[in-house]
Amino acid sequence: MSDATLNSVTQDPGDFAVQIADQIKTFIVAVTEVSKVEEPEEAVPVLLLQVSQLLLAGGRLGAYEDVLPDERYEPDLGAEPDADGLRERFAALLEPIDVYSEVFDPYEPRKAPVPHRISDDLADLVTDLGHGLAHYEADRTAEALWWWQFSYFSNWGSTASATLRALQSLVAHIRLGQPLAELDGLDTDQDPGDDDLAEEAGRVMLQEIAGPLGLRPVQ
Repeated sequence: MSDATLNSVTQDPGDFAVQIADQIKTFIVAVTEVSKVEEPEEAVPVLLLQVSQLLLAGGRLGAYEDVLPDERYEPDLGAEPDADGLRERFAALLEPIDVYSEVFDPYEPRKAPVPHRISDDLADLVTDLGHGLAHYEADRTAEALWWWQFSYFSNWGSTASATLRALQSLVAHIRLGQPLAELDGLDTDQDPGDDDLAEEAGRVMLQEIAGPLGLRPVQ
């Protein structure tokens, strides 16, 4: 193992927390701003980049030594910020490409894919990360690191990974000229046998998103 790798795993907690907090703040600010744009072609590239960078912070948290909070019980942070507005803006912005298929645990045998929404994922990420950020901004660095590390393993790491796969697949489908027929009309609120959603998603991707993004099917 190289010295650089060892340093990233055993880095001073204070310096490490500053770097992780900066990455998380950048993600929250960027995603909040992206939710306000009017067209999906403005959102997809930024979301792909921001979720990728967030997962770098997650990988660092995962590789870092176990963090223990200073107190046995988590201090009360008061009411959590409401992410429903963010969720609703993304649901409207990304329709009908919001829904995708995901296997929650790839190591669980014969686990069937289930429908997810990018809009739900992004709102959940902002909520999870913001919880730790509130501790950090209250000078509870150990508590913040513990929360970010724990919730990376228990929730937001898998959520961000699934979201990234969906975004990457979206762009790949556009570049390769492949509509979303394999989703078979999958929707969290629909009968999976309906093909209309898949057909509509393919048309939107190729006509409304691919062109403005400058993406063309590979010849």
